[in-house]
Amino acid sequence: MRTLSLPAGGEMPVLGLGTWRMGEIASRRAAEVAAVREAIAMGYRLIDTAEMYGEGGAETVLGQAMAEALRAGDVRREALFIVSKVYPHNASWRGTPEACERSLKRLGLDTIDLYLLHWRGSHPLRETVDAMQALVAKGRIARWGVSNFDTDDMEELAPLVGSGPGCAANQVYLSLAERGPEFSLLPWLRERGMPLMAYSPIDQGALASDDALQELAARLGISAAQLALAAVIAWPGVAAIPKAVRSAHLQENLAAADLELDAATLAELDRLHPPPRRKAPLAMI
Repeated sequence: MRTLSLPAGGEMPVLGLGTWRMGEIASRRAAEVAAVREAIAMGYRLIDTAEMYGEGGAETVLGQAMAEALRAGDVRREALFIVSKVYPHNASWRGTPEACERSLKRLGLDTIDLYLLHWRGSHPLRETVDAMQALVAKGRIARWGVSNFDTDDMEELAPLVGSGPGCAANQVYLSLAERGPEFSLLPWLRERGMPLMAYSPIDQGALASDDALQELAARLGISAAQLALAAVIAWPGVAAIPKAVRSAHLQENLAAADLELDAATLAELDRLHPPPRRKAPLAMI
């Protein structure tokens, strides 16, 4: 799979698996663990989670699935790229490492590959940055980043980094139907070699039933969901992390990473879902 280079070193796949809404209902846990196991067996290597998802439940699901996959020899730990996030109310100098340790325990890991501030909260950014950099120094996380940060937030963050490891990525809501970040945020990130991780890249499944996308996708012999995903990861510097549980959806999404859209198709997508002409507030889910 194609990868994106990270400013702090290493690479990240352009397509991964999201786990939002996993771990919320105990009766679904076995099925969710099985889905993540299947995703790993299929070739998913980037998996995104957060302490917010199911109040740690999604991390527990992912941790169990990884443990089973590692024991079975389905994958090596170094082949996986695991992302988690700290709640804003936990993102203080003391709270950040405490939250990280809880996440590490639920995940069954020694190190999280990328640890994000989920969104801005009341704690000063300076505290959070210092805590993140200390976690990198201790080897508890390999890199740190942010989520739901707009251009002005990134500009405020930049001078706080100092000589320590900088922000590695920004995860925001981006899809064909929500292209706001393309106006200023995505160019800002590209200039600094910082990937944008797109969450809800199929608009929580809504684009899969978009009539115009379905018509265009049918001409290409693919599904509307695949077309929506392929379009997002065709934008330079963008990775996508759609959530899926069903086997067919996992396979469909993964196959989208191999699609190459020609100029005519991309132009048609711009006609159906035009890029932004002005700055708009960053959308969040």
